[in-house]
Amino acid sequence: MDAVDRRLLAELQADARLSYNELSRRVSLSAPAVAERVRRLEADGVISGYHAHVDPTRAGLPITALVQVQCYGPRCVLRDPEVATWPEVLQLHRVTGGACCVLLVAVATMAEFEALCDRLGGYGPPASSMILSSPVPWRPLLPS
Repeated sequence: MDAVDRRLLAELQADARLSYNELSRRVSLSAPAVAERVRRLEADGVISGYHAHVDPTRAGLPITALVQVQCYGPRCVLRDPEVATWPEVLQLHRVTGGACCVLLVAVATMAEFEALCDRLGGYGPPASSMILSSPVPWRPLLPS
């Protein structure tokens, strides 16, 4: 990856809807050269997708939390592919420390959150931290 690739990544992270023509103007390359570089970055897995950033509260999911689950073995959350499809689960991470995994979840009501914790309890003891605010909700990655 060179400096032009890094500039392309910065521009796409700021606005993934930019056309190749606009990208080419911003990085001083031809549109076909930009398209080829973007395709290469996609093929290499550097760009893994294009997404809209959605505010969970404005989308009707005002309750967000980090839930740690202490599980191990065959009943581990990470071994059940179904958990990754639950609509409440926004992210699932395998972690070090006392917990096996951490889930970022979003729900509409406390009753839904309680039901989710009950479901997760079948895998191991869950421990949750409610998200009160997110001063840095997302930040573009600046490859070195």
